[in-house]
Amino acid sequence: MNLTAQLEVKIKAAAGHAGFELAGIAPLRQHAELNDFTEWIAAGRGGEMKYLEARDESGRFKRASPETTFPWARSVIVCAINYNTAQPYSTEVHHPQRGWISRYAWSREDYHDVVLRKLRTVEAKLPGMAGDAQLTTRCYVDTGPLVERVFAKYAGIGWIGKNTCLINQKVGSWLFLGVILTSLELAPDFPAPDRCGSCTRCIDACPTDALIAPYQLDSNKCISYLTIEKRGEIPEEMRAGIGHQVYGCDICQDVCPWNRKAPATTAEEFQPREGLVNPALAWLAEMSEEEFREKFRRSPIKRTKRTGLRRNAMIAMGNSGDSDFVPLLEGLVADEDAIVARAARWALGRLTK
Repeated sequence: MNLTAQLEVKIKAAAGHAGFELAGIAPLRQHAELNDFTEWIAAGRGGEMKYLEARDESGRFKRASPETTFPWARSVIVCAINYNTAQPYSTEVHHPQRGWISRYAWSREDYHDVVLRKLRTVEAKLPGMAGDAQLTTRCYVDTGPLVERVFAKYAGIGWIGKNTCLINQKVGSWLFLGVILTSLELAPDFPAPDRCGSCTRCIDACPTDALIAPYQLDSNKCISYLTIEKRGEIPEEMRAGIGHQVYGCDICQDVCPWNRKAPATTAEEFQPREGLVNPALAWLAEMSEEEFREKFRRSPIKRTKRTGLRRNAMIAMGNSGDSDFVPLLEGLVADEDAIVARAARWALGRLTK
């Protein structure tokens, strides 16, 4: 085994010791899927997520031009960790008075912090393993100007499925990704083969038709985008399809055959916080600012803000068909938050017509 191969074995071992189930190496280059990203943005399918449109000095999207964004980098170490927990899928449970929070957001600690902490552990060992004290590295967990799942594919972690999620044959798609960019010239792993075959379950199951074609997602129609990233009011034509989702959506992953036997993590950090699996809609709707801050401290749910979470709860109530919500909604139509009040008015109209 040559020195480069030995180094790669050590890197993957370090990732395993840090708590990652999967690790691989991809070259930092202009992969074909990055051109798809440029076309996706140009078509307006990124919605209002303007941070995706950051450009470099030449005017190119940073996420689509890694070689100019990171001119010093040669390789990308991709690490993946399973966040699935031993709880039912959203497609298996539905109570009219309860909503659904996406699986990734149940955790007791924000996954960005958990994964970054583990990445730093691996990063700290690289100079010693490589014998290069001047080694340049950089870590990202959903925060850097690059498309992580593309590099995960070329690192052999998994393939990008028809639902646009990364899927691993053994672990499924409940994966958090972290990347370490490095100036080391490492031999890449082989890309993972696409094993979606003729299956279209994710496309068929999407209630808002956000998967407009295999491997193509329109964020403007995606429940995760609408309930997390979308500020202000959600378009009325999209509300019925949201169903009982109040933060994110797992449907396209829940129905994926590769998740049928997905293993559950034992990591304490990813176990659900109390009350977040099928939370009561009335509780979310009446949550005070103080309670919101306290309950979701160190949680990704902070991203939607209290207004967004309450707005989403109103929409779920309107989709519930449960007239028991009428008295609560009648009080909320005069809420001091205009976005919440208008959502409550819409929900009330749905339940009383």
